[in-house]
Amino acid sequence: MIVNSTLADIPELFRLYDLARKYQQEKSTRHWKGFERSLIEEEIAQQRQWKIVEEGRIACIFMIAYQDPFIWGDKDRDPAVYIHRIVTNPDFRGRQYMMKIIDWAKAHAGEKGKKFLRMDTWGDNQKLTDYYTRCGFNFLGVITPQSTEQLPKHYSCISLSLLEIPL
Repeated sequence: MIVNSTLADIPELFRLYDLARKYQQEKSTRHWKGFERSLIEEEIAQQRQWKIVEEGRIACIFMIAYQDPFIWGDKDRDPAVYIHRIVTNPDFRGRQYMMKIIDWAKAHAGEKGKKFLRMDTWGDNQKLTDYYTRCGFNFLGVITPQSTEQLPKHYSCISLSLLEIPL
């Protein structure tokens, strides 16, 4: 079941972000730098922070946006849903949550009149880019964001692979 995250979920959201960051550090030199609580609270208030609940527990989390101009530039004019910060609880790995998120996001985008699902990942993480293309995303290329002051810290001085599913 995919439902909005709540303020009561914040401790678990940060626990999962911390586990994901630790995993990223073990696998790569690229990793999230952490997130401000106020950012997560704002996303929850705007109903853009989501969770998949199974067995009464948070199994996976993700965030969506309806604009992403600092990464997508002129393409941000297109009506799109942007998927960010997907984290699977290690106790629930291997359950195909990405496909569940994509199915949900397609329906959500349709309800909102959007024409694309989009996401980004580190430009040098070919394994993850390949995974997302196997999930149905088209690889659009690699970019370097020009203005990162408005983005989380980990976007500074990086290249990004851009991915998209036309709806």
